[in-house]
Amino acid sequence: MIGLVDCNNFYASCERVFRPDWEGRPLAVLSNNDGCVIARSNEAKQLVEMGAPAFKIPPSVRRELILVSSNYTLYGDMSRRVTATLREFTPDVEIYSIDESFLGFDGFRIERLKDHCQRLRYVVRRNTGIPVSVGLSTSRTLAKVANKLAKKVAVYEGVCLLQPDSEITRRILEDTPVTDLWGVSGRLGQRLSQMGIVTAWQLREADPKRIRARFSVVQERLVYELRGIDCIDTDDYGEPKKNIMTSRSFGRLTSDPQEVRAAIRAHAARGAEKLRKQGSVARAIQVHLKTNKHREDLAQYYPALVVQLPHPSNDTRVIVGAAQTALSRIWRDGYRYMKAGVMMLDLVQADSLQHDIFDSPASDAERERSAKVSAVMDELNRRMGRGTVRLGGTRGRADWKLKAELLTQRYTTRWNELPTAKT
Repeated sequence: MIGLVDCNNFYASCERVFRPDWEGRPLAVLSNNDGCVIARSNEAKQLVEMGAPAFKIPPSVRRELILVSSNYTLYGDMSRRVTATLREFTPDVEIYSIDESFLGFDGFRIERLKDHCQRLRYVVRRNTGIPVSVGLSTSRTLAKVANKLAKKVAVYEGVCLLQPDSEITRRILEDTPVTDLWGVSGRLGQRLSQMGIVTAWQLREADPKRIRARFSVVQERLVYELRGIDCIDTDDYGEPKKNIMTSRSFGRLTSDPQEVRAAIRAHAARGAEKLRKQGSVARAIQVHLKTNKHREDLAQYYPALVVQLPHPSNDTRVIVGAAQTALSRIWRDGYRYMKAGVMMLDLVQADSLQHDIFDSPASDAERERSAKVSAVMDELNRRMGRGTVRLGGTRGRADWKLKAELLTQRYTTRWNELPTAKT
């Protein structure tokens, strides 16, 4: 059996752990720079739409709603604590996202599994304060379907087990639009509907070979998954990206070249880190700047420049150096910039890289040294927090840093922000 554990309204739940007085009140979390709503408590779902811009929320709603800035430091640490608790219930834990994990229950007696998962829910809530729901079945796709039921249908009390060949499962799949399935996008759903497949049950009953011929082996496996055969890995839906963009709007318009340089340096370093994480190298990068097109009273400028790297690389030092060179070529004084970004281009897998006559390959010794330096930086930043080791310095109140005027305390990762107990 496979279980999917999903934290309920995760961001909102993390905030409530340290603010119990917010329990039962509508709570919404805002995106970077306090731009739009990205997470809501159940009570807030009646008041504000997901994705709603913060500045468009009517004053009457804002008076009822608790709005907070996204606090990823807190959410990441709470996710780590939830995962640590899950490992007490099975050694087979596969992290899928910040608030979801697949659990393997091979060897567990199925008639006791629901009680085991109810105990899991209780202990996770007791240890971390985070409520979770559990979906159980014989494949990841059906476990996903079961998890939605566990979360939304009260009779399941947070744990739903779907046997792949039961009549209940058939009725549920007949009522499930195919676009609600894990890994089925809107565009794929449209193509399936052209074949007369609009429900999950119709996809389950489709000819797998025909599906593979029209789409891919992943969609063929999806048919088998709906029949209860576990054959999809989480990596099947996570193919390496072809380009990687790292950009961010400034907290306010800036014309300070030092601030923009610091932002480009940070974005380039973050892009290099993402490259290493997916095992890729870039042959080129693009650096771009933007002014605010809605400010007609200000001069406008939208430069972008592509720079080829001296050799395909994911070395932070190489990429930051190239990005700084590009910035110096496109920089113009007299403009107030709203956004800066760095895009990694022409990506290839590092382990399959074949140098061609246009590449200037680094020596094996240099590549080995670069890999060691990057690995040490990544490990230190993973353990100590992003930005602990970086190239160059940044100002404490840099313009390009996130706007987070409604940020709550990072209760679990900062000594000076620990909760205070009163007696």
